[in-house]
Amino acid sequence: MSEFMGKNGFNWFVGVVEDREDPKTLGRIKVRCLGYHTEDLTILPTDDLPWAHPMNPITSATVSGIGQTPLGVVEGTWVVGFFQDGPDAQMPIIIGTLPGVPSKLPEGDSRTGFQDYVYKAFPKYKETDVNRLAVNLKELSPEDQQSWAGGEGWSMDEFSGADEETETNPHPSLTIRRADIDEAVGTAQIDGIMDGVAPIAEDLDQEIEGKWDEPKTPYAAKYPHNHVYESESGHLREYDDTEDAERIHERHMSGSGYEIGPDGTKITRVKKDNYTIITENDYAHIQGNSRTTHDKGIRVRVNAEGQSGNSYNIEVGQGSHVNVEVNGGDINLTTLASGMESGDINLNSARDLNIQVNRRMRVEVLENVEVDVMGKWEETVVKSKEESTKIHWMNAKNQHMTGDSLVDINSASVDIDGGVINLN
Repeated sequence: MSEFMGKNGFNWFVGVVEDREDPKTLGRIKVRCLGYHTEDLTILPTDDLPWAHPMNPITSATVSGIGQTPLGVVEGTWVVGFFQDGPDAQMPIIIGTLPGVPSKLPEGDSRTGFQDYVYKAFPKYKETDVNRLAVNLKELSPEDQQSWAGGEGWSMDEFSGADEETETNPHPSLTIRRADIDEAVGTAQIDGIMDGVAPIAEDLDQEIEGKWDEPKTPYAAKYPHNHVYESESGHLREYDDTEDAERIHERHMSGSGYEIGPDGTKITRVKKDNYTIITENDYAHIQGNSRTTHDKGIRVRVNAEGQSGNSYNIEVGQGSHVNVEVNGGDINLTTLASGMESGDINLNSARDLNIQVNRRMRVEVLENVEVDVMGKWEETVVKSKEESTKIHWMNAKNQHMTGDSLVDINSASVDIDGGVINLN
């Protein structure tokens, strides 16, 4: 191997990407190189440019199946590299990209090369190649903003969402995030519990006053501490190391994403449906209060496979209460007997059981009713009481029946049997 490409040196170049649609899907790109290629696309069309291979970092294996996919540049990206074959200039290698400041944009269907924009949508903004989230225009003077945006003649009013307290022309993601927040989200405030029964946790209501607001974004980046990646469609990733404003932010082009603020607070927003699949156990430990607000319905299904021994258990610690309130709706509790499995409902109170019914109460029992009272049984009926039974047995050590005005016994036959019968 006494001879190999590059032994006698490489020929370096700087150029602009014009095509990344590699038919072999190897990550190759076509680059128009300064000093090697003409700017006249009618003389040297993009199709006639040689394919350039990207050089991956040593952190990528670059072996089939593993490593980093060599994609990232877009049409309009300025790159630096070298030709393996020297002055023949037919085997280019790309080693990196070059940020810059747009000097001009093409006019319509321009056939002039060496421009940032080559029949595509890039660059997205009339400004330097450093993402505006990394720059934070609020930290720049109007003069510096103008310079950063390419100098004289560049418009700084392309985007809305700014105000006097924020930066001029913020990144669109900031504008959306500041506008797309939930405020005054209502929480459960139970106020219809009977006196003396399951008191309300007033301390929780006072703490949150029945509502909560989604925290605003803590974005306060300072150059050069915010490390930003943005894809061509608008997917976004930020790792912000700005002192006292450290953040992690990832955002899908739809608006779904999350942000972790300097104090560790995490805000997650899902713009459509959310699915969580866990193939084993799930553990959650919330060391503070938990508040959940559902604008629509909620359904919980337990033991979907019907396996024996699985249960739905709710345990509440000492001194706490369970309050359930339905506004204008019903509470339905149903068990279904299946095979040999029981379908019982068991209600066990360590102390009192209080039932208050504001209208009608109906109990239907298809078999027997058994009531064991170890103490005193009292009934107060304001109006009338009616009982209809085939056979009525009363067995008591002492039986007393009194009436303020009349006791009426009416039957086809009345039997009175006792050792002593007193009629007064």
